[in-house]
Amino acid sequence: MKKLLFLLMASLLVFLAACGGSDSSESDSGGEGSIDTIVLADAGWDSIRFHNSVAQKIIENGYGYDTEVTPGSTAATLQGLREGDINAYMEIWTDNVKEVYEEAIDSGDIEKVSTNFDDNQQGLYVPTYVIEGDEERGIEPMAPDLKTVEDLKNYPDVFEDPEDPGRGRILNAPSGWAVAEQIDQKFETYGLDETMNNFMPGSDAAIVTSLADAYESGEPWVGYYWSPTAVTAMYDLTKLEEPAYDEETWNETRGTEFPPNDVVVGVHKNLPDQAPEVVEFLSNYETSSALTEEALTYMNENDASADEAAEWWMNEHEDLWTEWVPEDVAEKVKEAL
Repeated sequence: MKKLLFLLMASLLVFLAACGGSDSSESDSGGEGSIDTIVLADAGWDSIRFHNSVAQKIIENGYGYDTEVTPGSTAATLQGLREGDINAYMEIWTDNVKEVYEEAIDSGDIEKVSTNFDDNQQGLYVPTYVIEGDEERGIEPMAPDLKTVEDLKNYPDVFEDPEDPGRGRILNAPSGWAVAEQIDQKFETYGLDETMNNFMPGSDAAIVTSLADAYESGEPWVGYYWSPTAVTAMYDLTKLEEPAYDEETWNETRGTEFPPNDVVVGVHKNLPDQAPEVVEFLSNYETSSALTEEALTYMNENDASADEAAEWWMNEHEDLWTEWVPEDVAEKVKEAL
């Protein structure tokens, strides 16, 4: 009798484990069932980390879900969003990943729920003193006739590569970023590779360190950057000109300025069924480059984390984010802050 009871209990435990395992698998793989933890993407830059932190504070404190962040390259995190390993993506730079993004939208793997901001810029920048000088700092103009990206090939001596004398150096985006391949093509289109080296930094932090060191010393520097960032808010930089954006030319050679780039919030196709109230909140999520740069400047000036910047920013802009959520949710989040 005891043996029979033991076998029955063991069978019941196996059955329950199998059921529980099935539910967990469905949730973890982005199935249509319930969800306990909402996973966000960290593709490697500070502004997406800041927006993740704002979203996490609202999702956790206002709606009671756990959250996690999955780091990775742009390609890897977008693929994770398509497959459901990632549930929400707070900053998809749509034109940097146009082909993959449009394919994912068309297939229904992901849904765009809002535009986070659309007033951003990106390109190759130099400190303004390189062109105009800086009388207060005693810096003479180094390249007064420098106006365009193509002009850079005439200044290998100004932007000399310390590891390759006689050639210049332009800092590209990190290799895991989609924009790096676009700049590779610009090198060929504008003939930059005739006199300049295409230097691939290991991370965004490496670009910032390189620029900060050059800027504080009053030395020449040229490289890729974008706004909104703390860097473009803090330093006086000039974006070098390119021909006006033309879709056909861009698709063929990348020989124009970067296309208008809506930065959107996207979710995996199953999240609206799994957490409709969270998707409703994300559908209302809208900021701007200026608002984002406020947080990034706070991070830089106070040596603060993205989470600390999010808390500061939410206290500064309570009138904004409380409009994204119902009143009872807003009260819960305010109490937690």
